[in-house]
Amino acid sequence: MRKIKMRSFRPIFRWLTLFTVFASTLAAGAYHVIKTIPIPGDGRWDYVAADSEGRRLYISHNTEIVVLDLDSGVIVGKITAGEDTHGAAIARELGRGFISASDPGSVTIFDLKTLATIGRVRVGDDPNGIIYDRKTQRIFTADRGSKRITAIDAKTGKIAGTIENLGGRTEHLASDEAGHVFLNMQDRNTTLKLDAQELKVMETWPLTSCEAPSSMDIDRAHQRIFIGCRGGTMAVVDITTGKVVATQPIGRGVDAAEFDSATGLVYFSTGGGDGAVSIFHEDSPDKYTLVENVKTQSGARTMALDHKTGKVYVAVADLGPRPDAEPGKPQPRAPIIPGTFSVLVVGQ
Repeated sequence: MRKIKMRSFRPIFRWLTLFTVFASTLAAGAYHVIKTIPIPGDGRWDYVAADSEGRRLYISHNTEIVVLDLDSGVIVGKITAGEDTHGAAIARELGRGFISASDPGSVTIFDLKTLATIGRVRVGDDPNGIIYDRKTQRIFTADRGSKRITAIDAKTGKIAGTIENLGGRTEHLASDEAGHVFLNMQDRNTTLKLDAQELKVMETWPLTSCEAPSSMDIDRAHQRIFIGCRGGTMAVVDITTGKVVATQPIGRGVDAAEFDSATGLVYFSTGGGDGAVSIFHEDSPDKYTLVENVKTQSGARTMALDHKTGKVYVAVADLGPRPDAEPGKPQPRAPIIPGTFSVLVVGQ
């Protein structure tokens, strides 16, 4: 019988060891829902915003914003903002926060330390998306009902101006902090490049590969915007040319996008089907690789990223059967099951 030397097996052992280490690392690093934070109340919700520096999470819920401590997950306060509250924008250097609400259209200004209301500004009807632009120190709201953009001086709380007659359904915005704001026009499958100082439309970019552009975030260093398309794709647009440079499939019903410049990860939350957070890695400004599709829950369409910990916070509630269509309500919303509104924490 031929004697086999042990060194013949060394390459195999080395391969098996490397495979085991890789598999263990992959299993340990997999994203999943690590915690559920119950939120009292049964009203509708919309956007979630994270202030990673201030360690606060702002969750829109019916007529108010619920404020959580990002480290403990404990509710630290609430801000009443009006009917159909949408989202919050934070101007940390000014010590102020701003909340959009459809009542029929206002922005509530509050103090970041005390959460006390400072004032309220009437804007266009149904302000949905809201962002803060550090370059101009202005708050921008996308007023869907009025088909316009409203700019508010964040220092004074006064309206600085508007961009009127946009002629479509305004959605999410993003700022390059270099004098430009970008706006998705959902029913026109376009993105607008706006002059943040002069308040005018500079360019209109068609998104032929993007059905119903909704969520948006930006990589300022590489001049790319990431757009979540309700039809089930993500699109990456070069803001120097307006061209779509990459697409990837995601779930349907997207309503939030986040980019982490420290890790190069792009996140999209989609509420269609079972619900998921799709995570991509920016290999280069024009190339993106899927890292993981993390199962969340049906209807979990809005989220925020804590840039300090890398955790994602997704708002959701259990829903009952969708009612039958009726005149004036061709697509009625499914009712919320009482006591089920919560925030899912996704991490590794």
